[in-house]
Amino acid sequence: MKKPFNYSLVTALLVLLTACAPVGPEFVKPEVELPAEWSAAAENGLEASPVKQPQWWRVFNDPVLDKLVETAWQQNNTLEIAGLRVLEARAQLGIAQGRLYPQSQLAAGSSTYTSAANNVGGSNFWQHGIGASASWEIDFWGRFRRGIESADAAYMASVAARDQALIILTAQIVNTYTIIRINQEQLRIAHDNVDIQQRSYDIAGVLYRNGSDSELDMQQAHTLLLSTQATIPGYETALAQAQNALSTLLGKPPGSIDDLLHGDQSIPKLPETIEVGIPADLLRRRPDVRQAELNALAQNALVGMAEADLYPSFSLTGSLGLVAGGPGDTDFGDLFSADALTFSIGPSFVWPFLNYGRIRNNVRVQDARLQQALVNYRETVIQSAREAEDAMAALNGSQAQTEILEKTVASAKRSNELSVLRYKEGFSDYQRVLDSQQSLFSQQQRLVIQRGTSVQSLVSLYKSLGGGWQNQTGQPLISEQSRDEMQQRTNWGDLLEGGMPANKSSKSQ
Repeated sequence: MKKPFNYSLVTALLVLLTACAPVGPEFVKPEVELPAEWSAAAENGLEASPVKQPQWWRVFNDPVLDKLVETAWQQNNTLEIAGLRVLEARAQLGIAQGRLYPQSQLAAGSSTYTSAANNVGGSNFWQHGIGASASWEIDFWGRFRRGIESADAAYMASVAARDQALIILTAQIVNTYTIIRINQEQLRIAHDNVDIQQRSYDIAGVLYRNGSDSELDMQQAHTLLLSTQATIPGYETALAQAQNALSTLLGKPPGSIDDLLHGDQSIPKLPETIEVGIPADLLRRRPDVRQAELNALAQNALVGMAEADLYPSFSLTGSLGLVAGGPGDTDFGDLFSADALTFSIGPSFVWPFLNYGRIRNNVRVQDARLQQALVNYRETVIQSAREAEDAMAALNGSQAQTEILEKTVASAKRSNELSVLRYKEGFSDYQRVLDSQQSLFSQQQRLVIQRGTSVQSLVSLYKSLGGGWQNQTGQPLISEQSRDEMQQRTNWGDLLEGGMPANKSSKSQ
């Protein structure tokens, strides 16, 4: 007589096995001491007030630049790869979540003909079977829950990495655009000076041919003119290379962005005031800081997963099937009779207690990696603060130099005017004209470079403050072309439909 199946025993076992809290340490966000204020925040228009404009490049009020940034966000290949990594991490999270449920589910069927040997007196027969089985390792110690925690943190870290890629790309666009405008300005100045020096050369030639001046003055004027003309090909080369670099950032082939660079060709102008917030804002604004924190959170969960291997794992295994056939007279139709039903169900456990320290050492490995991640988080915060302070110092120094060079260029222009006038009137020799024109061209070049350096210093400052990624929630992660190609290759379900998720940090915040 069959004993009745004890359903209450299995139910009680399931409740017991799923009630345990996950093993392993709970994540504690490292504390990093930061100064209350920036040391250079009160100089040259820097204000400690919160940053009001997350799209910081708009402070230049340059529609061309705005369009370039928008195009790069849509077409840059590096940013596209970062978005694809978010999708990869999202799928990895789905794998981790699936481990909470029965890990093995199989459906099988067979139809086997057996022919016994004649010398043992056996009979020939068919045996038929069809059924399904499942095995469920209960998450008693929280190993699978820790896996989900780790995968979720890794997923959000990939989102932060994409935000960081967006910041880096935007800074590269503005810097490359500035280099283009610098070279365009240098070309303009070189052509202007060629015109100035051509007039001086013409004057020296007329005076020489009239016998009023020596050939030396004419040749010196010609030498200076040729020297200035020789700088033009270099600027044209640098301009072409910068335009090619910008094309690459926009995901376009070289030579295809000329129509995007029309309009005012001057170097972007700095705003009068610049909000820089306070050092503590870095923890919220910089994606690489958030990514370092999330990486530590993911590794913390891996410590718990490793610790779970120290304890026995409990599983519930069951099968349900239909079996018919054998030495008796049974045909295939008997497979679907009530007597053909068979099933089994029951708990089991596995405990690798003689592991020779391998599991314990794996816990130590994961813990060492956790400590590395925590130290890396602190280092990332400190380096972030240093980068911001360095950028502020560079911006302050650059603006001071720009103010001096503007006065220097004004003085050089006046000096050139006076030297040419005195030379034409015969009150001074040509050497003064030569010196003043050389000085004018040199100081104008320095001023253009310094103005560009000031813009790039401001870009470095905004980059170090970590702005520009905000308001991305719901925006497409990848281009329509990539989405269409992936959907045609693989069943992605609804994973490709969602955009950028909302940012979140660790549970400790």
